[in-house]
Amino acid sequence: MATEEGIVFKLGEAGPATAWVKTTRSSACEGCSSRDACHAEGGGKEMEVEAINTARARVGDRIVLNIKTSSLLKATFLLYVFPILAMIAGALLGQTVAGMRGSDPSGLSALFGFLFFGLAFITIRIVGRFLSKDASYKPEIIKIRGARPPSADAPVQSGSVS
Repeated sequence: MATEEGIVFKLGEAGPATAWVKTTRSSACEGCSSRDACHAEGGGKEMEVEAINTARARVGDRIVLNIKTSSLLKATFLLYVFPILAMIAGALLGQTVAGMRGSDPSGLSALFGFLFFGLAFITIRIVGRFLSKDASYKPEIIKIRGARPPSADAPVQSGSVS
């Protein structure tokens, strides 16, 4: 189970069932090979993510996000390992077809390898659409740490003391 901290900045379109959270890149992000592909803003320090709001957090709350490790590993496999395996399978198929047809094995291996590599990305795109609807692949707000501290820009309201 991977956890991150963030601040809710708006509720999702479905109402309070989901919330959009701004998180700050942690030190774990520095070692990740896909750190530049995350939805980073500005200087790349803040990221936005839509999360399932089981803790009923409201705008301005500091929260803890939970990301299931099994889902993270499956998505990582799909993005990084599957295209390579598809390319290898395509290259092997191209070499086999070249042997049967009496063609250049290098040329057909390269052609089939790149064809399968491209088809892997199309497959990832299709599977990604289905997985984005699956709740087990979305982060979940598991705890509210507290309300967001008032910013220095906000006007201070003073009350009368009697």
